[in-house]
Amino acid sequence: MFNELCCENKIYRNLVDGRWVDSKSNKYLEIHSPIDGTLVGKVPAMSQEEVDLVIKNSKAAQKAWNDVPVNKRAEVLYRAADILYERAEEIGSVLALEIAKDKKGAVSEVTRTADYIRFTADAAKAMEGDVLPGDSFPGYNRSKLSFVSRVPLGVVLAISPFNYPVNLSASKIAPAVAAGNSVILKPPTQGSISALFLAQIFKAAGLPDGVLNTVTGRGSEIGDYIVKHPNIDFINFTGSTEVGHHISEITAMKPVLLELGGKDAAIVLEDADLENAADNIVSGAFSYSGQRCTAVKRILVMDSVADKLVDLLKTRIQKLKIGDPREEGTVIVPLIDNRAADFVMELVEDAMEKGAKRIMGEKREGNIVEPMLFDNVTLDMRIAWEEPFGPILPIIRIKNMDEAIDIANRSEYGLQSSVFTKDIDKAFYIADKLEVGTVQVNNKTERGPDHFPFLGVKSSGMGTQGIRYSIEAMSRPKAVVLNFNRK
Repeated sequence: MFNELCCENKIYRNLVDGRWVDSKSNKYLEIHSPIDGTLVGKVPAMSQEEVDLVIKNSKAAQKAWNDVPVNKRAEVLYRAADILYERAEEIGSVLALEIAKDKKGAVSEVTRTADYIRFTADAAKAMEGDVLPGDSFPGYNRSKLSFVSRVPLGVVLAISPFNYPVNLSASKIAPAVAAGNSVILKPPTQGSISALFLAQIFKAAGLPDGVLNTVTGRGSEIGDYIVKHPNIDFINFTGSTEVGHHISEITAMKPVLLELGGKDAAIVLEDADLENAADNIVSGAFSYSGQRCTAVKRILVMDSVADKLVDLLKTRIQKLKIGDPREEGTVIVPLIDNRAADFVMELVEDAMEKGAKRIMGEKREGNIVEPMLFDNVTLDMRIAWEEPFGPILPIIRIKNMDEAIDIANRSEYGLQSSVFTKDIDKAFYIADKLEVGTVQVNNKTERGPDHFPFLGVKSSGMGTQGIRYSIEAMSRPKAVVLNFNRK
């Protein structure tokens, strides 16, 4: 099924107008596994001229796709979900090798994506318009009637990140095509092969030629060019806050949906179930070595229970398996590259120089960093504010709820926070004052379920995701007003 994706020497192709095409310039980007440096494959480094042709094709394909009824679009999505389930092990193996995700987590990403696509088809068929009578507004009579429906925006540029190249590509593609848009998928370089497999799934499911095209290449050469292109009608981006800010700055009057970084805090009160809090914090902070925007990235804990929580965390962290993600049970895996590990160690060195207490973890071998826990972290340390995207966790001791709220809100980020307490009044008091998109009560910070709204404020993003919300974001209301001659 996937033979056309790749030819000899592990060279992969892009999907353009329903065909798999090679690089016209014969330039490719090599993708090496973060696990052992082996070559996973090569993807085309497309030129600006090739990008122009892709966008032109996407524009033409969207006009025909817009005429396809929603129930027919949904049928394509259902088929894509079925094929994805069938190929979960195969694609999960590619994903695990390409981004060093543990095999169980990689396969789970694929099956979760299939569920997402199927739910998107259901949600698209359930979307409804409005009929508004004119006389409900003062000064008007029944001579006007507004029929409000949703129409697609046009060509959607979907830019996905390395850590979830299948799931966070599909979470852009499925709602966009369900709404009647065409999509140009620009995956990350590290993760692009997995994303190309996803594109093949949609093609095999019967998505018409040109409704989904893919673009791979260097961001320095085609990144700004495609983002600013006048025939791109919407940008759906997941990635770093730095790049998100840049996209926002250079795309005046172009709608965007941005999912960016986070510095998610776990606030632990003195009445919390500490065993439950420790379980959730360790899972939330260290799975996939913390390379998630929703990872728990700092703990704000009442000083009266901090010592006990530290002991519980240490016991659990010591049990985490470190090493090759292809080995069953591995949690702490190689970071995506050495530069990522360098940055993590910069934060560690800064914290140690300023007096943080290292509870556990100190070694780094290549791009594998041991899980590290630091206590007595103070607010002058970089680790208290910067997103590590790695397996390090700082503990900041607090005296009361309001101090926790103040520290949490002083962050430039506002994605999620967790609150651990048995007092529902305290939970809602804190939740009401936190400047974040979502507050989790007695649970780790996390993305799902995928039909819930998912959003960030401040430097954590712009716009709201979640299946129905994503469909709405990539469509717009259109009103047709009937005027009656009633005297």
